Amino acid sequence: MSSSNIDPFLIFLTLSNTNLYLLLLLLPLIVLFLLHLSPGGLPWACSSRSPPHSRIPGPSGTIFSLSGPLPHRALAKLSTSFQSLYLMAFSIGFTRFIISSHPDSAKEILNNSSFADRPIKESAYELLFHRAMGFAPFGDYWRTLRRLSSTHLFSPKKISSLSGQRMEIGTQMVVQIDALMREHGKVELKQVLHFAALNSIMMSVFGKKYEFGKGNDGLELDELVKEGYELLAVFNWSDHLPLIGWFDFQGVRRRCRNLIKKVDVFVLQIIKEHRERRSNGSFNEINSDFVDVLLHFQSEENLSDSDIIAVLWEMIFRGTDTVAILLEWIMARMILHPEIQSKVQLEIENIVGSSNSVSETDIPKLHYLQSIIKECLRLHPPGPLLSWARLAIHDTFIGDNFVPAGTTAMVNMWAITHDESIWHDAGKFKPERFMDGEDVSVMGSDLRIAPFGSGRRVCPGKTMALANVHLWLAQLLQRFKWEACEGVDLSECLKMSLEMKNSLVCKVVQRS
Repeated sequence: MSSSNIDPFLIFLTLSNTNLYLLLLLLPLIVLFLLHLSPGGLPWACSSRSPPHSRIPGPSGTIFSLSGPLPHRALAKLSTSFQSLYLMAFSIGFTRFIISSHPDSAKEILNNSSFADRPIKESAYELLFHRAMGFAPFGDYWRTLRRLSSTHLFSPKKISSLSGQRMEIGTQMVVQIDALMREHGKVELKQVLHFAALNSIMMSVFGKKYEFGKGNDGLELDELVKEGYELLAVFNWSDHLPLIGWFDFQGVRRRCRNLIKKVDVFVLQIIKEHRERRSNGSFNEINSDFVDVLLHFQSEENLSDSDIIAVLWEMIFRGTDTVAILLEWIMARMILHPEIQSKVQLEIENIVGSSNSVSETDIPKLHYLQSIIKECLRLHPPGPLLSWARLAIHDTFIGDNFVPAGTTAMVNMWAITHDESIWHDAGKFKPERFMDGEDVSVMGSDLRIAPFGSGRRVCPGKTMALANVHLWLAQLLQRFKWEACEGVDLSECLKMSLEMKNSLVCKVVQRS
């Protein structure tokens, strides 16, 4: 058939069919693109249960703020730009998020039974934390762990009984800092504080003190802890894009599995030592530790060895970094504000006397020292996003805003504590704000400053952590005058906690 005999209608029909097929192929992509541009991104647009009148404002598409170095600042800026401090919706991959940057909505989230669970990251699951208190689903098992820790580790009676241990560790820190100053003419404070905090929790939980010099078992422990911190802190795209989880592109799963093998060996050896001590008659209930508590209740509470390992392993993480990181921020502020340092040292002298060593009984009288700690918790909250988020276990509302089940809820405590409408001169270090005005609690009842969270998932070890911080700070300030060595850089780095990007290096001078 010659080209001149081809029916033009057939040509039109063929082209029309081709365009139709092309349109049908492109239509799903066009729809997905339009949904992607919806407030909060694709996962929010696909949430058909969300009533149109209660849509939460937020950026479209997938945001990358959580994968950056300072997500708390990036999210605070986004919330401000969308005028959504009360509540903002956003998405990362297929994960639906809300974030509060306001005390009222923060209280609704943290004290709401609808947010009783935590989303379990791949790293947390692989490191067995889904069997520990931090990530265990709300229920009988979680309540058992909470009750055992509250009664036998974090009770006021137990914390008070450990005052001698805290005093001893603080005194050892003073000696170590003095020795480092004599030997090197400067002190890198981070490592000193880290080992002190690690030993404090190990003595409380495991009943064992570690040496961190070359060839000692403390170095093995420290390597396990550091690797665990890094794995829990890393932003893992597999948590938000399940399809790529099969490939483990970032190597998180592989590293976690290698680490947990080492953790099993390390912790099982300690459990074995405790069991032998209990069976051979050398166990002394007066000097019992938390391992003894778990072994005592193991049968009664139906705890497996894997459960005990998970609980003990998590205790190390929850109890170490907050204390060390907070103290480093405080000492940096003392160096930058020598007039405040002198004022608190004078308070210690007036209360304690010039010839006496500060003790835990003096702390309630050291009001300015307490205000310094509160102000540092405000300016440099260790968990600016309250470390671990919450998960909506069923459909709920925050104010008039509908939140579907499965949504991850976060609180930007850093944004709240830096809000000028809440805190006057929010960017300035002013401990006096807690001396002149109302008494503000940091324990979770006042959501203007709740660095340890609030509600049923509040940090259970907050009282123990603050006991360490108050006493050790008083000991360090009583003994030394703190001065800059290489300048003080307040740049931040958010890993599991909000750390100083560059470790504090300083000089100390013995105080007479």
